Amino acid sequence: MLILQQYNNPFISEWRRASYVDVDVDESSRASEKLPKDTDGGCFMDTHCPDDHFSFYMKSGAENVMGPKICIQNKVVLGMMLNNVGQGLNIVIMNGETGNITKTGHFNMYNNEVEPLIKFLKSTEQGSIVLIASWDEPSSHLNDEVKQLIADLGSSAVHSLGFRDNWLFVGGKGVTVMRNFEKHLKNDNKLDDTNKWPEQLELKGCIPRYMNWSSVSASRNI
Repeated sequence: MLILQQYNNPFISEWRRASYVDVDVDESSRASEKLPKDTDGGCFMDTHCPDDHFSFYMKSGAENVMGPKICIQNKVVLGMMLNNVGQGLNIVIMNGETGNITKTGHFNMYNNEVEPLIKFLKSTEQGSIVLIASWDEPSSHLNDEVKQLIADLGSSAVHSLGFRDNWLFVGGKGVTVMRNFEKHLKNDNKLDDTNKWPEQLELKGCIPRYMNWSSVSASRNI
């Protein structure tokens, strides 16, 4: 079951304007729908963003074989080609004003790398944009403290992550946002060709600079 989420979060303020395209999808077609081929290791981003926004494209991992990818401004900043991904939760931290990547990290939840994840999230500076992509298994040992830290960034799906779910999320730390970009695909063997993992997800759009976070424009392809 695919869950498209646009939540009101009590911890952060409102993005006053949001416009999305291609959000409504026929439920019956989800199981067979294919993502664009990514043969060159590049970024699939065909949406033009305003000058005061950062474009992003991201996709979750595929099964336990193909790692996730996160692109900013049509440049890969996290992916297998950079050798900076791992099974579990993969995270990119971006300066919300300059667009510079301040750090990346990956945390294996199945192997209980929770404390390093907590330290990583707590050390993230105010005004940062946080992008998270799952690979393989994102939920094991995900305790209440971690869930709350991620919820404070704007996520609600983190509270319902299950075994081998696929999940993509973009939020912010200490920024005036309420609406976020988030996709969550439950691990449902009935809809899954591999009988082990759900289909790969992709998410793309435009993130406003930190000083202009009163508005956002985004496009989502499922």
